[in-house]
Amino acid sequence: MKTILITGSTDGIGKLVATRFATEGHQVYIHGRNSEKLAKVISEIKQISNSKNVDGFVADFSDLQAVRLMAAEIRTKLSTLDVLINNAGIFKSPVDRVHSGDIRFVVNYLAPYLLTQEILPILDATKNSRIINLSSAAQSEVSISALEGNAHLSVNESYAQSKLALTMWSFCLAKEHKDITVIAVNPGSLLNTRMANEAYGQHWSPAEKGGDILYDLALSEAYSNDSGKYFDNDKGQVKGNFGPAHPDAYNEIKIKELINKTNEILS
Repeated sequence: MKTILITGSTDGIGKLVATRFATEGHQVYIHGRNSEKLAKVISEIKQISNSKNVDGFVADFSDLQAVRLMAAEIRTKLSTLDVLINNAGIFKSPVDRVHSGDIRFVVNYLAPYLLTQEILPILDATKNSRIINLSSAAQSEVSISALEGNAHLSVNESYAQSKLALTMWSFCLAKEHKDITVIAVNPGSLLNTRMANEAYGQHWSPAEKGGDILYDLALSEAYSNDSGKYFDNDKGQVKGNFGPAHPDAYNEIKIKELINKTNEILS
């Protein structure tokens, strides 16, 4: 039995894969920003999976202090963590900017970065642990000024930049923590999820396509030696394959600049 934490898992592909893990008997922790919805989804997953091994954590990822508090709670509750899936993400939002900068940078990049750093001791202490970071086919050169909250970007541009930042950090994390398998993944473009439908009013593929690849990357032995890679689920017919991310994801100078600035913002 594995202990698995999936952020942003009260709906969409996060909820799908959480239900599948629970059905197989794994200890599953889901996350949401609303306590009532989180409790409802936990109850629902327990009923569907016929498993009592489902619990959760509440935090609004646009509030980095809330992320710190959630991480502290995780450290108190868990001594081991086999899989962390950083799935929480945002595209459209009624709040365009928050105190820490563009909300997409905060939720899609700074929050998972901070959460992961805060609970790394648990992942390091667990043999063969994995971190799966939800990237995107949309990746665009990161503006450090925008990351700092000093430049205004379009919704599409800030989303693409936040996803490249997450991918660049994934590759850095894989190099620094050799005992943890870290994989960045584009789960598939325009899956049938609330986020895609709200953003574009359409979808290309069922949400299950994304849920299935998260399941495989999290548990399959086939991916145990693929740390520091980018999986593109838009490739291939049934399931994607590893491929190149944006060129900046391999640029050591730009990665170092990004990580230094990120640590400065979070400190």
